[in-house]
Amino acid sequence: MARQAPKSLKEGNKTNLKKSFSALIYIPRFFKEIWNTNKKLFLGSAFCRLIGAVLPVIILWIGKIIIDEIIIQTKLDASDLTQLWTYVGIEFGLIVLSDLISRAIQLTDSLLGDAYSIDTSVRIIKKTNQIDISLLEDSEFYDKLERARTQTTSRVGLMSNALGEVQSLISIATLVAGLIYFEPYLIILLVLSIIPSFINEIYFSQQQYSLARGWTAERRELDYLRFIGANDKTAKEIKLFGLTDFVVDRFKNLSQEYYDLNKKLAIKRSALGFVFNVLGTLSYYGAYVFIIYRVISGVITLGELTFLSGAFNRLTRNLQDFFSKFTRISESALYLKDYFDFIDISIKPKHNEDMPLPETISEGFEFKNVEFSYPESDNKILKGISFKIKAGEKLAFVGQNGAGKTTLTKLLLRFYEPTSGEILLDGVNINRFNKAKYQAFFGVIFQDFFKYEFTVRENIAIGDIKEINNQEKIENAAELSLANQVVSELKKGYDQQLGKRFAKGQELSGGQWQKVALARAYMKDAKVMILDEPTSALDAKAESDVFDRFIGLTKDKTSIIISHRFSTVRQADKILVLDEGRVLEMGTHEALMANQSLYADLFKLQAEGYQ
Repeated sequence: MARQAPKSLKEGNKTNLKKSFSALIYIPRFFKEIWNTNKKLFLGSAFCRLIGAVLPVIILWIGKIIIDEIIIQTKLDASDLTQLWTYVGIEFGLIVLSDLISRAIQLTDSLLGDAYSIDTSVRIIKKTNQIDISLLEDSEFYDKLERARTQTTSRVGLMSNALGEVQSLISIATLVAGLIYFEPYLIILLVLSIIPSFINEIYFSQQQYSLARGWTAERRELDYLRFIGANDKTAKEIKLFGLTDFVVDRFKNLSQEYYDLNKKLAIKRSALGFVFNVLGTLSYYGAYVFIIYRVISGVITLGELTFLSGAFNRLTRNLQDFFSKFTRISESALYLKDYFDFIDISIKPKHNEDMPLPETISEGFEFKNVEFSYPESDNKILKGISFKIKAGEKLAFVGQNGAGKTTLTKLLLRFYEPTSGEILLDGVNINRFNKAKYQAFFGVIFQDFFKYEFTVRENIAIGDIKEINNQEKIENAAELSLANQVVSELKKGYDQQLGKRFAKGQELSGGQWQKVALARAYMKDAKVMILDEPTSALDAKAESDVFDRFIGLTKDKTSIIISHRFSTVRQADKILVLDEGRVLEMGTHEALMANQSLYADLFKLQAEGYQ
């Protein structure tokens, strides 16, 4: 995959300092989410950080008192050291308390981070469910979803850094007050030792974000190449077609481009960081020399020397840590922006979804001059489609690949909205019904059904998940779909874990998976059944059994069948023949055979293949 390296750092993906700082406006909202996650843990962390912030300067002050007390006792040659040992005991207690507070902060941060990670993942899952499928199939939108989904660790790190930043500010304020009390000039040297490194870090953090954001799609491709290159589901074709070198070369070329960009950025960041750190070290030792000179001159005591050198050293480290965290926060805030951008995606309000659904379908469905194009595409998938599905009728969709059969069912299910025209249920536009309640009308199995690596029971219950504990209903659905034959061959029956992702899981054949998936459609008493190539992986006898049962069980129920097998299609009440997005013909099997058009040609062609 060819890609010009500089592109990812230009155009819309490049950030600057202004963007980095502007992203900080999301921090208050971020803290509000954390607060709502667990108020007790949040308050516990805040209290511990407050105590932890003032302890360093108190410990340094006690250390100063101890040194001065030693010098006084030495000069006086005193034998009563009670006060000295009292100070030592206080210092010991404070150090133990400091360690305890530090561990408490780590504990509360860890628990709060885990809780917040769960909450954000739930929000993302729920938000994804609200978004139209047409939007989820857009690659640019999927990049946005990917950034929101994969940055959970970054958000948890941001939480710890942001809380730590507040603690550092309090600690810095107390240490600065101590320096000002004794030697205010040290503050100038302190600023000179920190500012250069801060500017360096903030600049390169936004450069790193620009690179990561610009390569979202490519990193997804790298993950995909890792998956197909080392996966049991693709291993057969990889070996058979000799694709290892092709996958490896593609992965290496793409990852090498990212590595080279990242390497260049990392080297530059490290080199400038070293230079600025040397400047900071010079400033620190300049302050140290100044303090020593003041002691020799008799301006300050040895205890004050200990306090000042310790305070200056700790303050330098605290400021470096503060600015380092600040750069990480500003960088993470950019990722936080991605998360909130996703969460804030406006879902168009569905107006007039106030029409109650009919208890029973009396007239049926009607497509009136329906046209459909995918977003950002001028290519019409459906062109002026008009037909009716009468209540209780079994209608089959027939046509060559790409004719628009599955698209019709997705429009009927309101996964997509027609570009023009309308779909009616009992004379009412289906957009007038509550979407979730309307979709609950249907029992559907798609050709590309998902293989959930759950237990057999859970896989079947997905069809009507609220009935997951209704074993009788699950077994009945399995019997109707012939999945009971699959269950009888499994060691743990309905409790058997399926798939190879988890321990003791068992993989099924394509036909076995299809029977389990079909059982989902029988789990609920749906008013409309849609089967999209439901038996493509079954043998001829199993297919015949499945459809004989389906025809019998869906008597008086509205049903739609999509199949390439005409032995199945001919059992439908009517057959709709699609050709390049248009209705070419519609009628019974006998009428279409007599029509001597596309359906008759396809039927004869397939029949010849069995002779």
